[in-house]
Amino acid sequence: MAELLVVAGLSGAGRSHFASNLEDLGWFVIDRLPAEIMGRVSELASATDSNWNRVAFIGKADAAEGETLSAVSELRGKKETVTLVFLDCSTETLVRRYKDSRRPHPLSNISTIEEAIEAERVMMASTRAEADLILDTSDLSVHDLRETVTRLYGTEGDHGMQISVSSFGFKYGVPRDVDIQLDCRFLPNPHWVEELRDKNGLSNDVQNYVLSQESSEPFLKDISSLLSYLIPAYENEGKSYLSIAFGCTGGKHRSVAIAEEFTRILKDEEIDISTFHRDIDR
Repeated sequence: MAELLVVAGLSGAGRSHFASNLEDLGWFVIDRLPAEIMGRVSELASATDSNWNRVAFIGKADAAEGETLSAVSELRGKKETVTLVFLDCSTETLVRRYKDSRRPHPLSNISTIEEAIEAERVMMASTRAEADLILDTSDLSVHDLRETVTRLYGTEGDHGMQISVSSFGFKYGVPRDVDIQLDCRFLPNPHWVEELRDKNGLSNDVQNYVLSQESSEPFLKDISSLLSYLIPAYENEGKSYLSIAFGCTGGKHRSVAIAEEFTRILKDEEIDISTFHRDIDR
């Protein structure tokens, strides 16, 4: 049976950040799903062949009063494991957030932001009263909110950071979508070794050649040490994805071998990682 979470609350109280944090923890998050469809989705999630063991429904800001409560009541009537979370926030903080973001309040037909907030607070009073958990985000930064969501809804197997390791060739252009770019052209090029020229960095021969170079081990050691510092620092700042690219001239030998070895090192540390070699077949 799937664990279900229904997240409601005041506009501007942090539903979007709450949803993103749940996704980073591996939850299947559905935003603005009409309340009347929640029951059907929960049936699919609870099916024996479903991979949706944790599903979160993020309530619509303009949902009519009673819709969310009716959906939660229906789910509970089916003996589903469902929790209703209400995100609250002080009017003063919400006013500041709206002014900083310059976004209109959903109830923009009301003359002032303060009046719109108070009107919505009245509209959501019944939902708040029935919530299993009321979370006041008035004094929470986005980092504090992330820590709170992780503490409440994370599990031991959740991964806070996903890492992508890739290789590329400088002569084909540098990748524009990576966070950290490292140059492997200081290593001897296997291209100039006749028996290695037609092989690539996935072959044992090329890997042995590249990794046996005097500079390879300290390079990998220093990069690993840097990442051991950066990963938790990035996680503390709310970053959930990190891309690292190793480059050499053609993206076929050195960068591939180094990327493969670096991937192996990270996997030994049980870090969630994927590997891609952009130019290996060029």
